[in-house]
Amino acid sequence: MNIDTHRTRTCALACLVVALSMSLPVGAEPTRIAVRVLSRDAKFVGSSMGGVQVTLRDALSGEFLASGVTAGGTGNTTLLMHEHGGRRARLVDDSAAAWRTTLDLARPRLLEVTATGPLGQLQGAQRVSASQWVVPGRHLDGGNGWVLELPGFIVDILDPPAHIKLTGAVSEVPLSVNVTLMCGCPIEPGGLWDANAYQVRALVTRDGEALAEQPLTYAGQTSRFATTLPVERAGLYVVTVYAHDPANGNTGLDTTTFFVP
Repeated sequence: MNIDTHRTRTCALACLVVALSMSLPVGAEPTRIAVRVLSRDAKFVGSSMGGVQVTLRDALSGEFLASGVTAGGTGNTTLLMHEHGGRRARLVDDSAAAWRTTLDLARPRLLEVTATGPLGQLQGAQRVSASQWVVPGRHLDGGNGWVLELPGFIVDILDPPAHIKLTGAVSEVPLSVNVTLMCGCPIEPGGLWDANAYQVRALVTRDGEALAEQPLTYAGQTSRFATTLPVERAGLYVVTVYAHDPANGNTGLDTTTFFVP
């Protein structure tokens, strides 16, 4: 290697070191953070539901710090759905979905995390946020990490599809929906998530006039509920189906429309 080549490589290496040193705040320490999103009264929201969008900002200045999507499984049912856990019960094992990042922090920060999802069922998406102090080098990925609770149900109207125009003599319309927890956890009578404990009902309007509320019943297939809607005369029908858990206030809904000429 000649002297000029050696000097060129040395200069390039020095420039790289300077650039790297300038990219980090003075005295910054890598600080690991793991964020998980837990469906209320259920399991973690992960890849099977499209994940949850997670964003970290400085709560005081609003500065954007990092963003990503939770990925992984719904977690260990035995750990999550125990009757007697106590305040030190751990919720997480390797099967629990998470979003992980490492921030280079030069000083303590009050961080705000926002989670929106599930991304695979946007009609049922919710947005939750929380804040917490984080100190440089004091990681927030041990134990359960940073856990946010996402309330609600995913309600997906399967039939009738939106904006359908019915033809012929119509006296009733079948209504079928799929209802799960935010994690996609299944609902069935007597199950861990008991169909008999939830209220699933349809709010119906015809040309803007409210009609009688219609209950849906379990349809014999996991997470399916159904009923028939009476059609007494022509008009534009708007149907909103909601699921509600009286025990904890969990609520979710979906809407469809149909037209009877």
